[in-house]
Amino acid sequence: MKYVLMFIETEQFEKDLAAMGPDERDQVFAKVGRWLAEHQERITNRGAKLQPAHTATTVRLDRAAEPLVTDGPYIEGKEVISGFLEVEVADLDEAIAMVRSWPGCPVVEIRPVEG
Repeated sequence: MKYVLMFIETEQFEKDLAAMGPDERDQVFAKVGRWLAEHQERITNRGAKLQPAHTATTVRLDRAAEPLVTDGPYIEGKEVISGFLEVEVADLDEAIAMVRSWPGCPVVEIRPVEG
């Protein structure tokens, strides 16, 4: 199955990133680079039409607690999609397992791709 992972930044994440020094910010970007390399065989990056928003699953990554998985795109107005990847995985559970280790922004929406 193909899914798009939409990476969503919050205002707080943006502030935290801006407050970091160059070395600390480079470490964050290096973690993201390692995550991308680890999952490169599943990343396809092809453009595609998305299924309706009600088909989305959102994973909220709170480092102090277990990730919260909810149905639907519950994105607050102060959150913005900062990037996306298309991945090919066996099912939604595998996509969620990938996202649980995402080291970047604190919210990732997973949406199935039509076709």
